[in-house]
Amino acid sequence: MVDVSAKAETHRIARASGDIRMLPATLVLIEGGQAKKGDVLGVARIAAIQAAKRTAELIPLCHPLPITRVAIDFDIDRTASTIRCTAQVETLGRTGVEMEALTAVQIGLLTIYDMCKAADRGMVMGQIRVLKKQGGKSGDWVSPETGR
Repeated sequence: MVDVSAKAETHRIARASGDIRMLPATLVLIEGGQAKKGDVLGVARIAAIQAAKRTAELIPLCHPLPITRVAIDFDIDRTASTIRCTAQVETLGRTGVEMEALTAVQIGLLTIYDMCKAADRGMVMGQIRVLKKQGGKSGDWVSPETGR
């Protein structure tokens, strides 16, 4: 792991997102609460939060961080038959939380897949990326693709 002991503690924020595309009928099941395994987005939200908190256990060289906030949002696009998962993770620490935000997004999407795979094995996850980061020595960064 990189030595971060000389870095100042600052308020750090990372926002990441990713999408899962599915059959329109699968999206209808999710929205209607009719998936066999239950409340898909509710369970995926909890899984994403847990993933952010446990990132250092999953990725060998990540520092364990005292996370102060995790927010998970799901946006449904019926026209494209996709769900976008967006995670915002915050800490007061010496290193950023980009990995925690990315891990939260991916696990949230994997949970959707797991809960709906009986109905649709062809779901596709993609566009997983950091949207922005704030704090730390290197300052703020916003994805040029999103402009947010």
